Amino acid sequence: MSLAVLKSRALAGMEAPEVTVEVHLANGLPAFTIVGLPETEVKEARDRVRAALQNARFEFPARRITVNLAPADLPKESGRFDLPIALGILAASEQIPGDALDRYEFAGELSLSGELRPIRGALAMTFAMHRASHSCGRRRAFILPQSNAAEASLVRDATILPAKTLLEVCAHFAAKDDSSRLTAYTSDAVETAPAYPDLCDVKGQAQARRALEVAASGGHNLLMIGPPGTGKSMLASRFPGILPPMSEDDALESAAVHSLTGGFSSARWKVRPFRAPHHTASGVALVGGGNAPRPGEISLAHRGVLFLDELPEFDRRVLEALREPLESGQITISRAARQADFPAAFQLVAAMNPCPCGYFGHSRRECRCSPDSIRRYQGRISGPLLDRIDMQVLVADLSQDELMGQAASESSAAVAARVTRAARRQQERQGKLNQALSGAEIDAECTPDESGVQLLKQAMARLNWSPRAYHRVLKVARTIADLAGAQRVSGAHVAEAIQYRRGLQAQ
Repeated sequence: MSLAVLKSRALAGMEAPEVTVEVHLANGLPAFTIVGLPETEVKEARDRVRAALQNARFEFPARRITVNLAPADLPKESGRFDLPIALGILAASEQIPGDALDRYEFAGELSLSGELRPIRGALAMTFAMHRASHSCGRRRAFILPQSNAAEASLVRDATILPAKTLLEVCAHFAAKDDSSRLTAYTSDAVETAPAYPDLCDVKGQAQARRALEVAASGGHNLLMIGPPGTGKSMLASRFPGILPPMSEDDALESAAVHSLTGGFSSARWKVRPFRAPHHTASGVALVGGGNAPRPGEISLAHRGVLFLDELPEFDRRVLEALREPLESGQITISRAARQADFPAAFQLVAAMNPCPCGYFGHSRRECRCSPDSIRRYQGRISGPLLDRIDMQVLVADLSQDELMGQAASESSAAVAARVTRAARRQQERQGKLNQALSGAEIDAECTPDESGVQLLKQAMARLNWSPRAYHRVLKVARTIADLAGAQRVSGAHVAEAIQYRRGLQAQ
């Protein structure tokens, strides 16, 4: 036959739409044309495929070859279409049997020698294929490079057939018995508990440690303010270790995002992401972008932690781009030719000095900054962004006794046990963490007793809170009550929550 049809997948944000690879051989002057909105790396498949077929001792047809990647209006990028194009040419020229091709999907970049190189987005592609198989009732196996097998196999019940070379794939279709067929991948990795830095290394800072515990229990965003060297970065790096364990769905979502950049490793399965971009990062680096939209740091931190150290040193426009994702948990990147949605349900942990020199409020060092410079420095963080940070705590400098003494603090495991119990109470009560409660749910679940109401009235009159800040204080108070195992929010819970909104105002 002179026509072969195979199935593959493209990437459009987190989606992996099906692509039909049609290969047609016709008489005429030899030519090799790829149509269907291919980008440069897809067009270059002509040279890679030709060399791979010749080096694998196949005949490259001296005919007019047309490859159509349908649908025609979907942009196609990367080298993942090399393998289906090569197989299509072989099937159309009857060098391999083509009657079983419709039972598989293919993806893989070819080297000039015919070896299969890893591709981006294998997990997202496998998940989309598996979901489509369930909806249409027709299951397909996925043939892809050996290097991608571990991440693709995270999609349970999906049939993954890894291969190292083009010849192995061709032998699978030409084989008359099972000895030469590709074998379904089965992972022999033993799942181990993630290893994080331990909180027991931190000396002192009881208030900051308590704030970390509350933030982890309810999914709240946190800003730590204090002089340099007081342990803000050290505390932040230990925050993922006290978060509740990742569920299977959360781990799969996080792994799928990292798969889009080629940065996923099976050793990071169920490990909370911790992203700490430098303060010189651009807006595109933080939220994502590019001609073919890629996820940024906020999406790579999905279901994990985004740590912004030296918060006022970030470009203001970059920080303002965080406002919508902090509310919605996702980011939409729009370009002239396409639009892509990426998840961005991250927990923001930020740190900053109280003034330009860093020593305002220090017990032993004198601050050299004027009141105006302190106000300008703190004013680099806009009110709308600060309003979205649930908790703002001071991290004071350590006394000499605390610094020279032993770190006899609780371990991360002990704190994580309390955090997990509090998070479980929230899931059983409302099906979500307190940070995600809506207005009506706040009224139903977070209403304090009479003493709490009076404290809130006094705080609102004195601190001029916005409605958003008021609701966030209620949600933090509900989390503190959950940590204490209380059924209702009391005045003591509200009082502690109010203290977590006074970081910058106290300066």
